[in-house]
Amino acid sequence: MIVLAAEFVKSATQPREYPDPGPPEIAFCGRSNVGKSSALNALAGRKQFARVSRTPGRTRLINFFDLRVAEKTRSGGRGPEREVRFADLPGYGFASGPKSEKALWKEMIEEYLTSREELVALVVLVDGDLGPQPSDVEMVRWAETLSRKLIVVATKLDKLARAQRQQQIDKIAGQLAVTSVLPFSAKEQFGVEELWRALVCV
Repeated sequence: MIVLAAEFVKSATQPREYPDPGPPEIAFCGRSNVGKSSALNALAGRKQFARVSRTPGRTRLINFFDLRVAEKTRSGGRGPEREVRFADLPGYGFASGPKSEKALWKEMIEEYLTSREELVALVVLVDGDLGPQPSDVEMVRWAETLSRKLIVVATKLDKLARAQRQQQIDKIAGQLAVTSVLPFSAKEQFGVEELWRALVCV
């Protein structure tokens, strides 16, 4: 995928703050510190597209980004352009902050995922090194009720030996009871094209 333009649109906490209806939206969610910002940067081909923090749970808003992309042709050219909007959701699991704030984040995520008409797909990122946690299983089960395309991605697979990666992917798919899991590493830049193909097919 050729990324022609990528820009931050705005942050929001409630529907009246969401961007006006525009390109189809794809939401990204995962446990705190799963590597979501790094994955978004890899997809956009920009180092500072989404802010990367060493502090788990740093993303406390829904951040919207607009991208203009084109598929690579077999001849090396580019196909028709298309626009897509990414929604970067706050991390779930062990985000830092008081319980009352965590409850507000949960409500914010649920309201967006259930009410946003422009939302066409949800990408759930799981730590491929650590494996699925109970909150990941809960998120996937809930996502399956939303009538949106669900894409599960295993991040940080660079931490595993190459020979172990497929076995880990199969294990994660079994634990989450899903048919497929996309392997991904922002550090080694593998899985980027495969994830883009899944995103543009929604």
